[in-house]
Amino acid sequence: MKLRGVSYDVGRVMGGNWRPVFNSKVIHRELGIIKNELHCNAVRICGLDIGRLMTAAEDALKQGLEVWLSPEMWDKGAGKTLAYITRAAAAADKLRGKYSEQFVFLVGSELTLFMQGIVPGRNVIERMGSPSSREILKAGKHNAPLNAWLTQANRAVREVFHGQVTYASLVWEAADWQLFDLVWVDHYWVARIKDQYLEMLKPAFSQGKPVVITEFAFRTYNGADSSTEGLAGDLIDCTPNPWVMVKYLINLVGSSLFGMQLPPPRMRLKKGNCVRDEESQASALIDQLRTLDSAGVEGTFIMTFASPTAPYNDNPGLDLDMNSYSLVKSHERDRRGATYPDLPWEPKKSFHAVAEFYGRK
Repeated sequence: MKLRGVSYDVGRVMGGNWRPVFNSKVIHRELGIIKNELHCNAVRICGLDIGRLMTAAEDALKQGLEVWLSPEMWDKGAGKTLAYITRAAAAADKLRGKYSEQFVFLVGSELTLFMQGIVPGRNVIERMGSPSSREILKAGKHNAPLNAWLTQANRAVREVFHGQVTYASLVWEAADWQLFDLVWVDHYWVARIKDQYLEMLKPAFSQGKPVVITEFAFRTYNGADSSTEGLAGDLIDCTPNPWVMVKYLINLVGSSLFGMQLPPPRMRLKKGNCVRDEESQASALIDQLRTLDSAGVEGTFIMTFASPTAPYNDNPGLDLDMNSYSLVKSHERDRRGATYPDLPWEPKKSFHAVAEFYGRK
């Protein structure tokens, strides 16, 4: 395994910014920990804001990490998405000129679900839940419009970015890999595909190019490694709450007019039998890393380093980190960690397990 990586979110945006506070000093510190203590040699930097992406990318490059830049604009149409990706690529090429051997650009990620127009639905939730979408996917009719967009994007990006280019695909997206320099696949292990997990990667290995698993993870509760679902939202209680809407409206008006905000509304986990279990998350990650390493992948990027909007809480019903894929548990408000007193999180057992695995490579 040549690439030992982790995803690092500088502000994906869906229903709010997933990294509400962006502090360049914190970014520098965390990227240093990713390199020197998690023993990564590569980082996938994800987010929407191009300025944030460039700041984090340059810092990572200066620290000697290989950067795989993943600008992500979700739930927009093909034209807007293409214009955004091209702008990001042009900005990225300025960095690539300084660090040409350490920089890869992604034209997109899982666009069948995250971009409007390939399957029906105004947003990713509608596209995933639509019966017509499922029929389109089952028949493979999503691949033609996906590849038409990828062809256009590949051409536009290569006009302004002169390094390696790829795409982060879903395992059931038949992307035209002849367009790209490497094969990137987001591939989560879930119980229903246990016996087919490696079999499903055969089309990727058949391309004659390096194969990188760009996204995989497990959540932090007992039995997450035997879950039938791959998405991180299925423990969140989404029951409508009038107080959540009131706080949202107060924040929206107050922030724009007076610069004031209430604390964000607190989400809860669904009532059930889930029990926090860091050991389960750690062991499942190491099992998958070993499986992928033995299969001959070029590298892996674990999803994800931190999830600031899913903080840990001593109350199990409010412990959103239980539902998180992250390697560290974020603290609420101004609380700091014990291991790193200058940072608002604490390493989980999965952090230490991955550090040991990557450190041996």
